[in-house]
Amino acid sequence: MGARVVLIEGHKMGGDCLNYGCVPSKALLAAAAAAEARRRGGAFGLSDDAGEIDFARAQAHVREVIEAIAPQDSAERFRGLGVEVILGRARFTGPDTVEVGGQRIAARRFVVATGSSPLVPPIAGLDQLPYLTNETVFDNETRPPHLLVIGGGPIGAELALAHRRLGAEVSIFEMATLLPKDDPELVEVLRLALRREGIALHEGARVRSVAAAAEGIAVDLEEAGSRRSIVGSHLLVAAGRRTNTDGLGLEAAGIEAGPGGIVVDRRLRTTNRRVYAVGDVAGGPQFTHVASYQAGIIIRNALFRLPAKVDGRALPWVTYTDPELAQVGLTEDAARQRAGEIRVLRWPFAENDRAQAERRTEGFVKALTDKRGRILGCGIVGAHAGELIQPWVLAIQNRLKIGALASYVAPYPTFGEAGKRAAGSFYAPKLFNARTRAIVRFLARFG
Repeated sequence: MGARVVLIEGHKMGGDCLNYGCVPSKALLAAAAAAEARRRGGAFGLSDDAGEIDFARAQAHVREVIEAIAPQDSAERFRGLGVEVILGRARFTGPDTVEVGGQRIAARRFVVATGSSPLVPPIAGLDQLPYLTNETVFDNETRPPHLLVIGGGPIGAELALAHRRLGAEVSIFEMATLLPKDDPELVEVLRLALRREGIALHEGARVRSVAAAAEGIAVDLEEAGSRRSIVGSHLLVAAGRRTNTDGLGLEAAGIEAGPGGIVVDRRLRTTNRRVYAVGDVAGGPQFTHVASYQAGIIIRNALFRLPAKVDGRALPWVTYTDPELAQVGLTEDAARQRAGEIRVLRWPFAENDRAQAERRTEGFVKALTDKRGRILGCGIVGAHAGELIQPWVLAIQNRLKIGALASYVAPYPTFGEAGKRAAGSFYAPKLFNARTRAIVRFLARFG
């Protein structure tokens, strides 16, 4: 767009998403899904013998996927686009300057996009043991005999399922409930699925300490008012994220930050109006697609001086377990608090012909509207939920009413019909009542 741009990267180009987050986790889940498909082959007339799983080869697949995508995020590509790329750690030296590798750079506008890192909770004994995080788990070449996972959020749930399907015994320890930010009705479907997979799920469980044991690592657990110890071979810490603000010299630039990250307004400006913050470091939902959306807000503000603001109404989030769990807008509890009287529309995958054909009937679509049909939110638990949520994102973003999703022509047979049928159920009370039957009988008299 004609601006002169300097990009400073302190670690790996592509950041957390490419190297430690979205890309490797979905690649490992794909390997796990392939193994699971072989185990379920008997229902389709195929051998249901998964055979021997080569865990090291599955991890090699993860690295190959990263390597295939890496050129798009490489320093060479950005330099080819005219961006000056500097590899090193930058810090502010004043309100309009940063320093990196002894070089001082002045600019009109700055964007801080330093992301987040694994949060390591203050658990007694943890600093004395080797443990994995999302930054190291993909380097592990040996399948864990028994993986202990601290944290039942999206990262913990996804990596637990992947390792279970690749042959590991898995236990999850979560202080609150599984996926505590999601709709409990949707989470219950996933909870039952994980337990059927053989994952030991400990909710409402406080990890008091960890220690070395003869078999590996022992977790001292307080659960349901009693203490117990569970021993495993490997420990994965997936207890949340912390924003990367250390060493940035924010004070020198007059930038306010707190435990949740850098303080920004709806235009993503910090307390120093020259500086914007984007993505995880700015607090809020910690997803790559959110950071990408926010980048567009910053471009409109910084380059075109347009007062664009973040609108969080239609930001979706997906947990890529099996079944997947996707949401956009308000959950049921939040919708009731905000709108009072609401309509809850559901359609089960068991009544979807494509789901039956593929034996993927677990889950349902759950949509929320006000009494006039304005869409407040949608949650989907089931196969391809991350894809199926997208029409609902578009509808909420464009303030469409439920009729728009009830009246479009959906190709048959597709999973997407479940969403259309859920939307159509909004009109069922009016279509199938005594008044409608009376009108139809009356009109029938005239031929």
